Formats: sequence, C-alpha cells, structure tokens
Amino acid sequence: MQNTKFLDTPIEYLKGIGPVKGELLKKELGIFNFRDFLYHFPYRYIDKTRFHAISDLHENSGQVLLKGTLRRLETIGEGRKKRMVGRFRDDSGAIDLVWFSGLRWLEKVLQVGSEYVVYGKVYSFQEKKTISHPEMELATQAGTAERPSFDPVYPSTEKLNNKGLDVKNRRKLVRSLLEGLPEGAAPENLSPRLLQALQLMPHREALEQIHFPKDQEALEAARLRLKFEELFFLQLRLLQLKTHNQERIKGYVFEQIGNFFHTFFEEHLPFELTEAQKNVLKEIRRDLKSGIQMNRLLQGDVGSGKTIVAVMTMLMAIDNGYQACMMAPTEILAQQHYSGVKDYLEPLGLEVRFLSGSVSGKKRKTILEDLGAGKIHILIGTHALIEEPVKFHQLGLAITDEQHRFGVEQRAKLWAKGKPFPPHILVMTATPIPRTLAMTLYGDLDVSVINTLPPGRKPIQTLHKTENHRLQVFGFIRQEIQLGRQVYVVYPLIEESEKLDLLNLEAGYHALSREFPPPQYQISVVHGKMKPADKDYEMQRFVEGKTQIMVATTVIEVGVNVPNASVMVIENAERFGLSQLHQLRGRVGRGAEQSYCLLMTGFKLSEEGRERIRTMVQTNDGFEIAEADLRLRGPGNMEGTQQSGILQFRIADLVHDGKLLEKVRNIARKVLDEDPLLEKDENQPLKTYLDSHFKSWKGWSKIS
Repeated sequence: MQNTKFLDTPIEYLKGIGPVKGELLKKELGIFNFRDFLYHFPYRYIDKTRFHAISDLHENSGQVLLKGTLRRLETIGEGRKKRMVGRFRDDSGAIDLVWFSGLRWLEKVLQVGSEYVVYGKVYSFQEKKTISHPEMELATQAGTAERPSFDPVYPSTEKLNNKGLDVKNRRKLVRSLLEGLPEGAAPENLSPRLLQALQLMPHREALEQIHFPKDQEALEAARLRLKFEELFFLQLRLLQLKTHNQERIKGYVFEQIGNFFHTFFEEHLPFELTEAQKNVLKEIRRDLKSGIQMNRLLQGDVGSGKTIVAVMTMLMAIDNGYQACMMAPTEILAQQHYSGVKDYLEPLGLEVRFLSGSVSGKKRKTILEDLGAGKIHILIGTHALIEEPVKFHQLGLAITDEQHRFGVEQRAKLWAKGKPFPPHILVMTATPIPRTLAMTLYGDLDVSVINTLPPGRKPIQTLHKTENHRLQVFGFIRQEIQLGRQVYVVYPLIEESEKLDLLNLEAGYHALSREFPPPQYQISVVHGKMKPADKDYEMQRFVEGKTQIMVATTVIEVGVNVPNASVMVIENAERFGLSQLHQLRGRVGRGAEQSYCLLMTGFKLSEEGRERIRTMVQTNDGFEIAEADLRLRGPGNMEGTQQSGILQFRIADLVHDGKLLEKVRNIARKVLDEDPLLEKDENQPLKTYLDSHFKSWKGWSKIS
C-alpha cells in the first residue's frame, strides 16, 4: 500500500531538488509532487541515433549530432563582440563551434585535442558553417553504446534554467526518479483484456519509454498507450456520470402533447420546420416522457431556428401543467428572446413575463406573486431568475442560452428552483463545438444538433477587403441603404488596448458621419462602456429602423435580431478569433434578402490571420469553422472551454487525436455495458484508478 503513495511525495524531497527549486517548480510549471514531475512529459526529443559527417552539412541541416576532435580554441573580439571559436574536425571535414557567453568556464572545461560528441543547430555565417552554443560531452563519457537513442527535451522557463533545472539536469532527475521507482508505485490501470486486445504497452514501460525511448517505434507505442489511458478514463467517467444521472435523477413525466402544442403547430407556426428541427423535437419528446431528468445540449448555428424548438419544448411543459423559464446571459439577449417568444405565443393566450435586474418596485412584486401563484406560464430573463425571492409554482423546464457564460453556482441555483424534482434542462448554444470537443466537454450530456438553415435563407456572402478598398466599401454601404437596408460596422475591443480601441471606434464613427451626413443618414453608436440605458436606447433606434448604420464593439455578437440588416462590416478583422467572426457575421442574413459580410484588414497579416480570413470567405458552416478554430487555437483557448480545466491534457491532443477519442469512447461504452459498476475482477484496476483520480469530479451536466 505504501508504494502507491510514493508518487504523492512533495517534489522538494526528490534528491537534487530541495525547498528552493521545489518552490520554483510549483510556481513555474505547477509541479507539486513526484507524480507531477514524472507525468510532465517531454515535448520533443533530440535524435542521437546517428552521427552526421561534417562534409554533408548545409544551412538547412537543422539539429545534428557529430563525433570528432576539438582541434583549436581561441577568443576573438572585444566587449560585446567577444566570442570563443573552436575548430572541430571529423574524418570528412571541419566546422566552427561558437560561444558568446560563459567563456571563462568553457576555457577551463574544454580540452583541445580530445574527442567529443557535439549536438547543435547548423547555421551559415559568411558562407561558413557554424554551430552556436552546442551541447558537448567527451566521447569517453558519452558512452554512445549504452546511451539512449533519444534525449528528451522538457518545457522549461528561464528561471528554472538559471536555478540548475535546465534540460540536462531535468533528464538526470527524471532518470533517477524512474530508477528509484518502487514496485507498485505506478501500477497498471488497464485490464489485462484491454491491454491484450488493443496491443498496448504496459503502463510502467510506457512511462520509461516516453522519457527515454530506445527508438522511434517504442516512442510511438508509449505515446499511444498514455494518450489512450488519458482519454479512456475521462470518457469512462463521463459515461458513468451520464448513466448515474439517468438512473438517479428523476424527472417530471410530460405524458401528453396537448392543446397548446397542437394549436401552435397547426395554426401559428410561422414557417415549416426543417428535418433537423423535427428530429431534435423528437429527441426532446423522448426525454420528457422517460421519467428521467432531461439534460440536453442543443447546438445550432446562428439563425438555424433554435428558438422555435425552445418555444415548442416550453409548450410541452405547459400542456402538462408545468411552468417554463428561459435564462440568457445579457439583458439585450433576454429581452430579444422575450419579444420573440411573446409574439409567438400571444395568440394562445399564454402569460409570458420578463424579469431582469432592471425590473423593480411594484412591477417586480407583481411578477413574483403571479409566478408563485402559477399565473405566469413562462418567465424569461437574465440571472435575476435564479435569485432567492424568485419562487415558481411548479417549474418543469429550464432553458439556458449560451450556457458557458454562466458560472457553475448560477446553474446550480436554477436546478434548485424545481421541487420535488429538478426541472428538465435544455442548454442552447450558437457556438458550434467541434465533435471531439463536445465529446470531452459535454460527454455526459445528450447532444442535439440543428445543422440546416430554415428555408428561404440565403447564405451570407463574405468578402475580404483592405484599406485601399475603403471608398468602394462606402459606395456599397450607400447602395444597400438606398435599397432600404441597414448596416453594422463593428470594431474590436480588446481589454489591453481598450482606450486605443475606443478611439478607433470614435474615429470610425466620425469618418462615417462625414461620408453619411444627417439628416439623410442616422447612425447609432454602441459600446460596452456606455450606461445600459443609453446602450438600449441606441439599440432600440436601430431595431426600429430609425438609424441606418450601427457602429459598435462586439457587444452585438450575441444579441439584437434585425432582419432588415443586410451588411456586416468588421474592422480590423484579423484581431478577432474565428468563432467570434462567425458569431458577428450571424447578425445579418436573418431576412430573405441577400446579406454580406465585409472583413476589413490591413495589408500585413500573420499566417494564422490569413488562414482565419480565408476560412471565413470560403465557408458559412459553423461546425467547419469551429474545427478550423480548434486547429488554429487549440482547445484551451476556445470560448467557454477555458474554465473547464479538464482540457489541460498531459499528452492527448483533441486537434489530432479525434479518431482515437471516438474509438476510446466506444471501448469505454462497451466496458460499462458489460460491467456498469466495474465489479468484475479484471476491471478492478479501472475502478481503483477512477476512484483515486476522478472521485470528486462531477462532470459538466451535474451542475448541482
């Protein structure tokens, strides 16, 4: 038993580290104990399997390994230009080795006439090949016969290097930790059946080979083994939670599809539902009559018709005698949902009310009383819905929009509003999530996708324009306004340069005012620094068509629905992430007219910026865009995933390991189908590992 605790030993007790270096490892790399140190894997390897001949080297040779003799060593230049140059020779030729720092120490340790193994990157200087600051070991010490084929290189920082925790010393420390690892300290956590069926390397061997692989094949096998277990245990836990929730968390049974639903569907539905919408409603219907609490994520691109699905789900709740609520992250978005739902349901005589922080006094008191008495069928609002005084008569369904903008505690309070059971939960998001990310982020939720646009919607045309097209763009805006359309002009607002960005917005506003002068043209301005009342006033003017142009920061990314707006101009588009650009573009294209998105950038673009713009011009598909965003930015930087923590994988990579993740999930599902509680002897390693590493982790959907 003692051995299993060995890896929990605080890092300062590792020989060669001590309190000072230990503190630094905690601060710089989050390494607190032996386990963290051992599972902090190399990010690349130095290939020392073969020596290069000096005569074969050229400036594109990259990192090379040489074996030869140090023939000469001299110090050249003065002051800043002072450097040490060594002439290094093998049987095929010679090359200069150059050092710019640590010269005194090098003079003492380097031995002219001795044979060395040298490793470094080849540069070309004044048509001469050189290696700067090479790694050097005496050939007699290098022990090339028994040395590892690959030397690991670990993520590090300048502070660590200065304190003697550079690459070389880290290697020594990891090697000594591995050599001193007691039997049972890193036990096998997969069942013998899985190891055999999947031909996976044993856990202990994988740990040794990931740090000091004997060859490329062993390295690949170790990587596969460690990636597999990282993804496997996460999926096993997610699927366990999902099953647990379905078995333990009872939900209200909505048995009937009643009068309100039928009347709305047959007489008031403003357009025909798409096949995707019908399928989602069937999935929801199945959940609602199962007697288990629904926990469903509804993904749908901007404008794909999620709201109508939400309305019809609320009607299912009302038909069965329950109340429904809908919570949105901002007042503007909540107000927009309220207007839309009210318009849809007014003909049915249903009571739909709005509640936010700005609703106060007598009006608020009446809403709270009516809600408690069951007179209100649907309550829509901001997080004001989850405050203490808000008590429902019988809440059966809670819908949240853009869930990632709410904290876990806020969502938990929403659960507590239902008595005796928690309400059924429908989570909507217009942020398309790549499949691999959805399986990881929301693996314990049921996921529905609306992937087609309602009929009659034309795809938005996206064009890339640079500063020299400015007059052409003004002309195009004028032409659209003359056709009776409206235009958004959006500026980035990045916290670090907020003042500068607001100045940009003001300069843009003045330029537009000169080009589109009153009284013929009216312009609204909206940004996050304005008072909410002023912001709402300006938004409202635009919604009502009193202004033709809205100049704004990204506050409109999630929000106003103006079917008459047909042009979105995004200034400095290279400063936005792909998902954000896609969200902004979705503000237009909501009517039947052809809409346009103009991406304005400078001439100089980074390779990543160019790729983002190219993707936007080529596709309107949110899921394709999300995949590209994942590829460009990585999972930890995607909106809504930063706080998840679980995405900080040690070795797996959602960008490249999508196929492995799907395979792993299927295997995890099969294991749990055969042995739901992991009680079989062969599954004891799985159970032990899950209990020790995932015991306190509750997943995403279990938000209470």
